[in-house]
Amino acid sequence: MSTTTAARLDRIADKALAGRRLDRDDGRWLLTEAVLLDAGALASAVRFARIPERRVTFVIDTNPNYTNVCVTDCQFCAFYRKPGDPEAYTLSVDQVLAKVEWAAAHGATTVLLQGGHNPALALDYYLDLVRETRRRFPHVTPHFFTASEIRTMAQTSSLGVGDVLDRLWDAGQRTIPGGGAEILSGRVRTRIAPKKGGPETWLEVHREAHRRGFRSTATMMYGHVETPEDVLDHLDAVRNLQDLHHGFTAFVPWSFKPGNTLLEKWITQCQGPNAYLRMLAVARLYLDNVDHVQASWFSEGKRTGQVALEFGADDWGGTLFEENVHRAADYVNRISVDEIVTLIRDAGFTPVQRTTEYQTIREW
Repeated sequence: MSTTTAARLDRIADKALAGRRLDRDDGRWLLTEAVLLDAGALASAVRFARIPERRVTFVIDTNPNYTNVCVTDCQFCAFYRKPGDPEAYTLSVDQVLAKVEWAAAHGATTVLLQGGHNPALALDYYLDLVRETRRRFPHVTPHFFTASEIRTMAQTSSLGVGDVLDRLWDAGQRTIPGGGAEILSGRVRTRIAPKKGGPETWLEVHREAHRRGFRSTATMMYGHVETPEDVLDHLDAVRNLQDLHHGFTAFVPWSFKPGNTLLEKWITQCQGPNAYLRMLAVARLYLDNVDHVQASWFSEGKRTGQVALEFGADDWGGTLFEENVHRAADYVNRISVDEIVTLIRDAGFTPVQRTTEYQTIREW
């Protein structure tokens, strides 16, 4: 390591370990020039400074879909079908609840429900899903509907985003997933999801949700057309919003899976484990106000998930009994609770089952 590199790393380490905020130049250097293992070691040190115990949390959950009908035509999505397509479907409330029942019977405490942007669905459909989940399965958290789905509800019901969130709250919902962020850069979103709107369309929903007491996750799908500056735009947006209400429970990055997507032909090389571990490390160091960073075993592989626990991650994610979006892109990964426990232990940590909002259920 050169003297200049070592001095730069030392300056960043002094700031991060003292709890002082990294600036954009620091983030840029970590993304583009820092030695990966050095960034990982610093991220791990910061993780243990904030969360001293060698505990790694996970949630027993599932990720079903209620519809694949969508009019947004995102270039990165292989899951959606346009209205009228022979493969298009929309499940009834009872059909969705049957999936929740199966998951609950297998120990799930969280159901992450999402679907396409289906203009044929009335707001009452979504509210019934929340109400019935709460009524029939009171121990299951309805972690339902991404920001873009909530915007679709607002558009089809001629209500404001805040009004929709109020009705979801009254129905019993308290958390929302962070999907649909992709990269919070106007340039990137215009390129890969032009009908979805700019960063503010995602940020507004989470801002309004946090103001009302909802907790949510923040996600990032990288590895397509973004630059380091776009990644920094994303991290800045998450950090700035978190300063307002501290509503994000965790940051969850994953790499784009190009199979069967319109964007596939523009991707010359998929991002590998090194890029993922760097993203995790930078996230832990840059997002000083987000408590948890999640290791995405599902999108990056189980062994990479183990290594991620030494690169700043403190959470393993969930079991994902059912998942169809990555499956549509020809990417399939499965795991059991016993395997999660074993992988966390083998990595040198204590497995801890948690709720959606990170309360401890059981230490294994």
